[in-house]
Amino acid sequence: MIVEIGHFALVLALAVALVQTVLPLWGAERGDLRLMGIAGPAAVVQFVLVGTAFGALTLAFVTSDFSLALVVNNSHTLKPLLYKIAGVWGNHEGSLLLWVLALAGFSASAVWFGQGLPLRLKARVLAVQGALGAAFLAFMLFTSNPFLRLASPPMNGGDLNPLLQDPGLAFHPPFLYLGYVGLSMSFSFAVAALMEGRVDAAWGRWVRPWTLAAWIFLTIGIALGSWWAYYELGWGGFWFWDPVENASLMPWLFATALLHSAIVVEKRESLKAWTVLLAIMAFGFSLIGTFIVRSGVITSVHAFAEDPSRGVVILFLLVVFVGGALMLFAARAGALEAKGVFQIISRESALVANNLLLCVAAFVVFIGTIWPLVSELAFNRVISVGEPFFNAAFTPFFVGLALILPIGSTLAWKRGDLNRSAFGLWPVAALAIAIAGLAYAVTSGRTLLGPIGAGLGAWIIFGALADIWGRTGRGDLAGRLSRLTRLPRADWGRIVAHAGMGSVIFAAAAMTAWVSEDIRVLKAGESFALGGYEVQMVAVNDVQGPNYSAVQAEMRVTRDGAEVVRLYPEKRFYPVAGMPTTEAAIDYGLWRDLYLVIGDPQEGGGWAVRSYIKPFANWLWGGALMMAFGGLLSLTDRRYRVAAGRGRVPVAAMLGTSKG
Repeated sequence: MIVEIGHFALVLALAVALVQTVLPLWGAERGDLRLMGIAGPAAVVQFVLVGTAFGALTLAFVTSDFSLALVVNNSHTLKPLLYKIAGVWGNHEGSLLLWVLALAGFSASAVWFGQGLPLRLKARVLAVQGALGAAFLAFMLFTSNPFLRLASPPMNGGDLNPLLQDPGLAFHPPFLYLGYVGLSMSFSFAVAALMEGRVDAAWGRWVRPWTLAAWIFLTIGIALGSWWAYYELGWGGFWFWDPVENASLMPWLFATALLHSAIVVEKRESLKAWTVLLAIMAFGFSLIGTFIVRSGVITSVHAFAEDPSRGVVILFLLVVFVGGALMLFAARAGALEAKGVFQIISRESALVANNLLLCVAAFVVFIGTIWPLVSELAFNRVISVGEPFFNAAFTPFFVGLALILPIGSTLAWKRGDLNRSAFGLWPVAALAIAIAGLAYAVTSGRTLLGPIGAGLGAWIIFGALADIWGRTGRGDLAGRLSRLTRLPRADWGRIVAHAGMGSVIFAAAAMTAWVSEDIRVLKAGESFALGGYEVQMVAVNDVQGPNYSAVQAEMRVTRDGAEVVRLYPEKRFYPVAGMPTTEAAIDYGLWRDLYLVIGDPQEGGGWAVRSYIKPFANWLWGGALMMAFGGLLSLTDRRYRVAAGRGRVPVAAMLGTSKG
C-alpha cells in the first residue's frame, strides 16, 4: 500500500508541476496577482508529494520489499542498513527520484526564503522550476518508474554494486545532486530575467545566494567522490579524469565563474549579459553531466550505464531547456545594457580574466571528455583521452588563475592601481618564492611540479591573509585587530575559500610529485623498506563480513625499531553480486598518509602488495572543506540572503516595473 501511495504521489506531483508552470507564467504576462500567487503553494505541494514518494521508496528498501523490481535489482537482506538506504539512489530510477526531490526542495526554498522577491520575477522563477520538474517527472514516470511491481517476487535481491557499498558513496551522490540541481535556481533566475528584459544590482544580489548554496553542495560532493576514489579503488589517486568526475567538475567551474561574475553585476551593474549566459551554461553542463552518467554512451567505473534510449530523452530535455534559454538570450541580451564602466586595471577586469580562465578550462575538460565518442561516431576511430592530455591542457589555466587571484582581490573597483596592489603583495611574493625554492632544495630537484605547487599555494594562501589584513586600514595593532573581528562574514568567507583553493593546489602538486611507491610480492613474515619506514606482513587471514568474504593482511609498520601502526588491508568478494573490491588500509596523518593495498595471491606463493607514502594528502580534502566552509560563511552574511532586511513592500514594488 505504501508503494502505491508513493507512485500516486508522483503522478499528482506531475499534475501540480504543470499547474506551477502554466498559471504563474500566464499571470505574470497579465499582471494577475491571483495566478502569480499560485506558484508558491504549488511549489510547496510538489515538494511534499515528491518527498512522500521518496519516503515510500526508502521504506521499501529498508524493509526489503522484493515485490519492487528496483529493490530486487539493488538490495539484499544481508546488506547493512546504511547501504540499504544508499541503494535508493544507487541506481538510475532512484537517483532520478532524488534529483527531482532536490529540484522540488529548491523550489520550495525559494518560496520560504524569497519573501522579498518581486512577485512577477518570483512567479516566473518558480514557473521555470515547475517546467523542469514536470519534464523530469514525466521522464521518470514514463521511462524510469521506480515503483514497478513484480508479479512473482523472489526471496532475495541481487544486491547493490559493491563499489557503492561504502560510506563515501552513500553521502557523495546526495551532495552532488544538491549541487547539480541547485544550479537550476540560477538558470531559472536567468530565464525569468530574460523574460522581463531586466537585470540589475538587485537581481545579482538575489541570484548569488542560490548559486553559492549549489556551489557549496557541489564542492562537498566532488570532495567526497575524490576521497572515495582515493581509498576505495586501491590506486591511491585522488582524480582520474574519469568522464563522471569530469561531469561534476564542468558545472563547478561554470558555477565558480558565475559567483564571481554576479559580484560585478551587484557592485557595478556590468557584465549583465555575460552573467546571465553563465547561469544558463552552468545548469546546462549539469544536464550534460546527467546525460553522461545515464546514457551509457561513455564508460565509467561509477556511471549508471543505462539504456541509451533514455539518454536520448535527457538529450532532448537538454536541447529544449538550454536551447530555448539560449534562443531567449539571443533575442533579449541586447536589452541588458551595462551601466558600470571600468578600466583595464581594475577588479572588474581581474574578475573577467577569472571568468575566462574558468570557462576555457571547463570547455577543455568537455572536449577531452566527449572526443572519444565524437571520434568513434564521426571517424570510426577508437581513441582514449587520458590523464596526460587533461594535465597538460587544464593545468596552465589554473596556474594563471592562481597567479591572478591575490592581485585581483586587492585591486579597486572601476580604476585600480597595479603598482599599489603589487607593492602591498611583494612580501607575499617573496615568501611564496622562498617556499618554492625550499621545496626544490629539500626534494633534491626531482621535479618542478612540487615546488611550483608549493609556491602557488603559498601565494594564494598568504595573499588571502594579506587581503583580509589590508581591509583593517591603518593604525595601531589593537585597533586593526578590533576592526578585523567586525569585518563582514562575506569577506571572511572569501578569504577562507581562497585559502582552501591554495591548499588544494599545493596538496595536488605534492601528492603527484613527491609520492613514494612500492609494488612487490610479499609472504607472511617478510618485510621491506618504504620511505624511512619498515613494513612487515605479519599474517594473512580469511574474514567474513555481513555480505562478503575477505582476505585480510595484517601489516606492521615500524620506524627506527618502534611500531608506528598496524594496518589491515583487505581483498573482498561479494558472492551475490559476484564482484571483488579492494579495501586499502590507510594511516592518515597531517604530513603524510601511509597507504597499503593487498592484491591477488601469486603462483610462487605470497601476495601482491602495493604501498605508498602520500605527502600532504589530507591537505587536499581539508582545503576542499575550507572552500565549502568559506562559501557557508558568505551565505550567512545578511547582505547576501534573499530579501535580507526587507519588510512589507507595496504591491507595485512587488510586481516590479517591467510587465515583461
